[in-house]
Amino acid sequence: MKYVDLFSGCGGLSLGIDRAGGELVLAVEKSDMAARTFYHNFIDDASDAEQWARYVASQEDNQISSRLLVRELSFLLENTAAIERLRSNALDLVVGGPPCQGFSLAGRRNPADVRNELPWQYLKFVGVTSPRAVVIENVVGMDRSFSQGEESSFRQLQQALAEAGNGYVVQGVHVNAVHYGAPQHRPRLMIIALRADVAADRGVTATHETWRSDFVDQIGGDIPSLAPRPTKLKSGMESVGNAVGDLMARGTAITDDYSAAYVQSLSKDFWPGRNPVSAEVPNHVRRRHGERTTQRFRFYQYLSQNGLDQRLFSHAARLPEDDAKLLLKHRLLHAPLPAKSPDGVRLADSLDDLVELAYVLATKKHSQKVLGWREPARTVVTLPDDYVHPIEPRIFTVREMARFQGFPDHFEFLGKETTGSERRRFEVPQYSQVGNAVSPWLALAVGRKMKALLTD
Repeated sequence: MKYVDLFSGCGGLSLGIDRAGGELVLAVEKSDMAARTFYHNFIDDASDAEQWARYVASQEDNQISSRLLVRELSFLLENTAAIERLRSNALDLVVGGPPCQGFSLAGRRNPADVRNELPWQYLKFVGVTSPRAVVIENVVGMDRSFSQGEESSFRQLQQALAEAGNGYVVQGVHVNAVHYGAPQHRPRLMIIALRADVAADRGVTATHETWRSDFVDQIGGDIPSLAPRPTKLKSGMESVGNAVGDLMARGTAITDDYSAAYVQSLSKDFWPGRNPVSAEVPNHVRRRHGERTTQRFRFYQYLSQNGLDQRLFSHAARLPEDDAKLLLKHRLLHAPLPAKSPDGVRLADSLDDLVELAYVLATKKHSQKVLGWREPARTVVTLPDDYVHPIEPRIFTVREMARFQGFPDHFEFLGKETTGSERRRFEVPQYSQVGNAVSPWLALAVGRKMKALLTD
């Protein structure tokens, strides 16, 4: 199953497709940081920064022959000789997640955003290479219209793909990685398509409605021919504890049992990798926090453990001192005392001390939240500061976030761990690489579906 990965990022989609039996022909990624991680895990060693810089500066044809083009897709589309070689290669599958931040519910909805033109470049590539199957992944916001009476970009993109080249049978799906094995709620939109002649040969049809995934035991009705079949029962849903329980600091008391089966399944389902497994888990570097931040994390954990509102700090931070303390006292009136964090640190012995500490630690930042040990994580994002570890007073490491996504430990992320706000416009450090990726669990399910449909 020969495939091309456009807008590949660090390789979440490729990891699943590759494990399902895919053979990478070419990946295209404009970020040299994300591309470096892709190259290191799928092609060859990229740990030497100077050697990698020489690769990035090398000629397009050299990179294409090495199977990773570190350029914008437009460069490939303008290379007629390379496009002709790809077309004659009889591609089975083209996959990718064109960046469409302007469509995202988490950001500004801007129809004039130039990034929203990138899916159409993707479609142009499909039109000129005519692969047998196509997969497009994107954010949930794409299925909302910019104005009343206008079809959403998700619908328009499906229609455009249906008319690309010799035509495609197209299915829209709304899928959540938690239904496919990830210990993370991660809803995403996908467009999955078979070339019209292939679909006719296999009797494959599509529904006009967007199909929504669910746990295996909760799916209602038939699953469309092109939709990836979920693999998890609700009772078998993976949790934060199962994903990262073995990465706790020595001496940390764990009050809940966790299963090592999830971590073992990462190696089983996504092995083999190019990099050998090392004794030390890569990318597991704990962030250093100041004392005030550490205490705030402990207080968040205390609130979470006792079912108290974790937004207490942000509510109090917006009020004058007397009003803030009155609010805190009211909200903490029945909080258990003495107050202790999961790591055993005593926070306060009395209600007055607890209120005073809460006032001192108050912050207007309202997005920080402790993840539940027995529950799946919230959607992994590119900024690590929002999610607090349920037991240790810190944010999660790159490796822990990667496990929530479904990356095995042999998959090593290269480059900076994180970067400043201004540099986020053009840099893609490790946390962003993980947050931007398609969950390999979802990619594996899609890859297996495509393999089954494309195998005679």
